[in-house]
Amino acid sequence: MRFISAAEIDSGFDFPALIDALRDAFRADVTIPERHHHYIPRPEHEATILIMPAWTGGESDAFVGIKVITIFPENLAKGIPSLTGNYLLLAGDSGLPLAVMDGGILTRWRTAAASALASTYLAREDASSHLIVGAGALAPYFARAHASVRPIRQTLVWNRTADRANAVAAEMNRHGLNARAVPDLEKAVGEADIVTCVTGAQSPVLFGKWLKPGVHVDLVGAFKPAMRESDDEVIRRSRIFVDTHHALHEPGDLIEPLRDEVISEADIQGDLFELCRGEVKGRGGRDEITLFKSVGTALEDLAAAILAWKRLGIAAR
Repeated sequence: MRFISAAEIDSGFDFPALIDALRDAFRADVTIPERHHHYIPRPEHEATILIMPAWTGGESDAFVGIKVITIFPENLAKGIPSLTGNYLLLAGDSGLPLAVMDGGILTRWRTAAASALASTYLAREDASSHLIVGAGALAPYFARAHASVRPIRQTLVWNRTADRANAVAAEMNRHGLNARAVPDLEKAVGEADIVTCVTGAQSPVLFGKWLKPGVHVDLVGAFKPAMRESDDEVIRRSRIFVDTHHALHEPGDLIEPLRDEVISEADIQGDLFELCRGEVKGRGGRDEITLFKSVGTALEDLAAAILAWKRLGIAAR
């Protein structure tokens, strides 16, 4: 059995290949059981354990995968990652273990790639300005992912802590992006063609009155009912798409507007399965506001793990 490290994944992956792998996976025969959520009381912030299995169909080139992720928000204050985990990839024809991979870095890559995949259907083709709200470990991955599918000329970074926004912008620049930290969130939203929110916010940080015509909104951070990054007006003004329909029942961004009848389930235009298979239409017009809400799916992890195995694991056997 092979161990594939975070450093190997970071150096061996690229977003165009991963986005293509995800697109193929959303069109394929993959079984995705419901994931397990378990919550652990902690002195400052509740911690979360996620267990996410999935497997491909067919007898040839089949795989089984299981991801175990822990999210401890209080780790950030200690200077250690808040999200950690491991991925176990098994042979689909025998169940024999093939590889254990760093699940945290795999999650960063696949989460950013899924949003970029959605952007290929929902963001304007000439989108050139990308704002990232939140300066955690995921932010540089989202910048690179979106820049791989749209002609991004400037990346803006806003964070409640300015020093962190500056540090993340500097990291993005080392990857060849034109990035800078911004102090005024409302102004930055008004300039952006794509707005990615990847925060741990419990209440909205993005407001619908700020959105300009034609913007694409990418909501990533909220994954529990008590978490919310956008207000009702963002939801009301947007054509809404999700990664999977689990997004209707897990994050506050959709649970609360559905509960309060700001929108109904009929207002959800489709998910990534339907977009990738051509079963629903993406962006309808230049001035349309689109929104993609993701909560993650084990299919994305499996697709990323298979790519890692084929690129990094087999060669070392």
